[in-house]
Order: sequence, then C-alpha cells, then structure tokens
Amino acid sequence: MNRESYLVKDKSFNGRRKMKTQYETVIGLEVHAALSTETKIFCGCGTKFGAEPNSQVCPVCLGMPGVLPVLNEQVVEYAVRTALAFNCNINLYNTFDRKNYYYPDLPKNYQISQNYFPIAADGHIDLSTDTGKKQIRINNIHMEEDAGKNLHAEDTKLLDASLVDFNRTGVPLLEIVTYPDMRNMQEVEKFMTALRNILLYIDVCDCKMEEGSLRFEANVSLRPAGSKQLGNRVEMKNLNSFKMVLKSLQYEIIRQGKLLTENEEVLQETRLWDEKLGRTHPMRSKEEAHDYRYFPEPDLVPVIITEEVVDKIRRALPELPSAKAERFVNEHGLRPYDADVLTSNRALSDFYEKTAGIFHDAKTLSNWITGELLGLLNEEGEKIENCKIIPQDFAELLELLEKGKVNAPSAKNILREMFHSGKKPDNIIEEKGLLQISDEESIKEIIMKVISDNQAPVEDFRKGKKKALGYLVGQAMKATKGRANPAVVNKSLIEALEKQD
Repeated sequence: MNRESYLVKDKSFNGRRKMKTQYETVIGLEVHAALSTETKIFCGCGTKFGAEPNSQVCPVCLGMPGVLPVLNEQVVEYAVRTALAFNCNINLYNTFDRKNYYYPDLPKNYQISQNYFPIAADGHIDLSTDTGKKQIRINNIHMEEDAGKNLHAEDTKLLDASLVDFNRTGVPLLEIVTYPDMRNMQEVEKFMTALRNILLYIDVCDCKMEEGSLRFEANVSLRPAGSKQLGNRVEMKNLNSFKMVLKSLQYEIIRQGKLLTENEEVLQETRLWDEKLGRTHPMRSKEEAHDYRYFPEPDLVPVIITEEVVDKIRRALPELPSAKAERFVNEHGLRPYDADVLTSNRALSDFYEKTAGIFHDAKTLSNWITGELLGLLNEEGEKIENCKIIPQDFAELLELLEKGKVNAPSAKNILREMFHSGKKPDNIIEEKGLLQISDEESIKEIIMKVISDNQAPVEDFRKGKKKALGYLVGQAMKATKGRANPAVVNKSLIEALEKQD
C-alpha cells in the first residue's frame, strides 16, 4: 500500500479489495520488550517464564503497604545499550513516574514508568525498502514495570471465573515509541524485523513473542494525500505477533478508508484485534480513555548516568546487523539479500564468518548456508545455536565437494547426516562409501552396461530425443549409488554413444 492506492491482498479480507486513491496511510508503533534480566525491575523476584502461578512474587511486586522499590542496575544498563543501538540520545538525568489506572492485574493500581524524563529520545532505524532507504524515527525509549496476567474462563476452565497470575508483575520492560513515519505494510514489517534483530544482537531481550517478551501496539490513521495534518488515529493494543500486527493494520486501513470515502468520521479510539473473526472491534473511545494522572514516583530517586558509563556501554556493543550486512557485501562480495539473511541472526552470522575464515569461496558458502543448512533447520524446527554441525566440519565438506571427492547430491546427504549425528564428513563418507568415482575407466565399464541394458532409450537418443540422454545418465548414477562424477558420466556416455554410431 502507498499513497497512490490501497490494495490489500489477504485471505482474511476475502481476496482483493481496492479503495479510492485520495488517502495516505500513517502508522506508528509502540513496542514493549521484556528485558532478559534474572530478577525484576524493583525487587529480587525471578523472571522465569512458565513458573507456577504466583510463585515468583514478594511484598514489593505485590504492592503491599510500606514496601519500597529498589531499581535493578542491569535494567538501566540494558536500556542504555538499547538506546545506543537505536541511535538515541541518552538522557543523563531521568526519572520514574506513577501511571495511575485500575485493572485487576495491577496490584498497586499504578504502574511505575517514565513519562516526563525518559532515559532516551530522538533515535532512528534505517530500512532498505523497494522504494529506497527509509528512516523510521524513535520518539523515546523508557523503562517501566510489566503488569500481571488475567486468566479468564477459557484459560482457567472455571465457568464465570477469572484468576490473576502476578508472576509477570514487575518484569522489566522497555517501551520503544516511534514517530508516525511508516506508510505501508512493507515498512512496518521491515521495522519490526530490524528491531527484533537488533534486540537479539545486543542480547537484552529474547524476543519470544509466544511468551509475551515482545508485544506491539499499533497506531494508524488516514489523511488526504499531500496533507501534513494527521487524521484521527486508532490505537490497537495487545498484538503479540508480526502477523497479527499486519493483519489488524490491513483491516483497519480498509475500515477507515470506507468511512472517509462515505464522508463519515473516524473515531479516535482504542480497538482490539479479533483473530477468529479477522476484524478489529472497539475497546474504548477517546472520551473513555484513561487519564493516567502521571506524577513523579516519590519512592525512587532520579537516575543519574555519567558519560563514562555511556561510553563504556557503547564500546561493548557488538557490530549491529545493518553494519555487518554491509560489510559482508563489501568484503565478501555477497548479494545484499544473502547478506541480510545471514545477518538476520547473530549466531547465524557468526557461523558464516567462522566458516568463511576456513573456506575461501564466500559465495558458495553463502549458498550452502542460506539454502541447504537453513532448509534443514527449518525442516526440523531447530535453531542454529543448537546445530550439531561446527564451522570446521562445514568448511571441510565444501572443500571435499570443491576437490571433486564427493558430488553435490552426496554432499547434501552427508550434510543431512552431519546435521542429525554431528559426525565429521570424512567419517560419514567412509562409513557409507560415498567417495566420488571420477576414474574414467571405471565409469566407462558402467556406461557400457547401461547402454547394453537400455537399448530403447539409446535408439531414442540417436533419433534426436535429448531427454533420453538424461535417462541414461540417471541409470549410470543409479548403478553407482550416486557416487559417480556426473560430468564424467555425461562426457563418457556421449562419447560411447557417438562411437557406436
């Protein structure tokens, strides 16, 4: 979608729907990233996911009278690390505030957050899109505590009952708020992907969306093309997957577009996405929106960060995905697409780079990793971090292929065995007898038997039917259990057929 047309292609919208062309989409995101600390933000309770309900709580995170929060220093470090990775300015003086609202999973009836003086502001992420480079600005990054989790009838299997698990209460969050700079689905998806990859690279969040570690709220509005004034925006809460974000935005853009083309008002409101029905529905209107009545948190002193601390954290940052991808293109001669795939995961990029230090052909290496290795990982639902293949063995296999000691089909079978067993390629070759046959005399004997046993295809070849040659090559490969050098087989077979003419 762009300012010229709105074209949505998604099964949940009954195929394609096209709207008039006079509106531009404006999208911003608010991202909640749960930090990978061992303890909560203001107490010593654990943060392990999946623990027994209400087993990781104490008087502090339960909001008991008379308790005092104590800030987890690692949360501040992770916040600074994240802010630097997103090109933000660090506020050396920042404070916490109380965000007041009532909800059953919020035991204090307020959330400790940062409103007036957040830890960072004015950052950006640079994206590569089909239309060129695009910069998405970050308004601010702030620290806050998570709320608990309500469990309703469908989760508790208790009719007419809701329960609350407070284990998540006090888990440290970073909220990353963008400006409304995104204009289409591609930009939204690329931003979410880039953000997730950066958080994983700098090791501050595991980004397990199925566990709620990364959650999104999307703001979307439409305005006349060329206008600078924003339209009434709709906020969509509790989006816990990329797919959910994109589908809810697509639906909402169509809904708002229809209202505007019929000269109806788009209400500024909060809506929820209904996955089963494939639509959004109202949660609360602007008039019903919370007045959070922010005021400074009296139980926490201001956070003072020194330039020396910021510089130390900056020096410890790893090379980020975009910089690494650019280096792979410039130093290794890779295509930008392949470089992006290899740097989409820090462990994958490390595997590639370690292997590239042993095996000289970067393009061949890239093709085998992005094709065969990632194919095996996806097939088995496994992560590169848990892969049994080590870079030295992967490089050895490619060297054997390059030297002609194994052919490509055998190399793929060897790789599969390495993936499942962790064995070295030479051991697998010896055990399974996979060493490639390149000796022309040995292959000629096989060729003559293939010709003798397959006279019909031989006659077809002589009559000009080229497909017959492929069949005969296949029979020769079958006779050698795939170990023959295909190039030698092809050459020897043609020579033998021409001599018989």
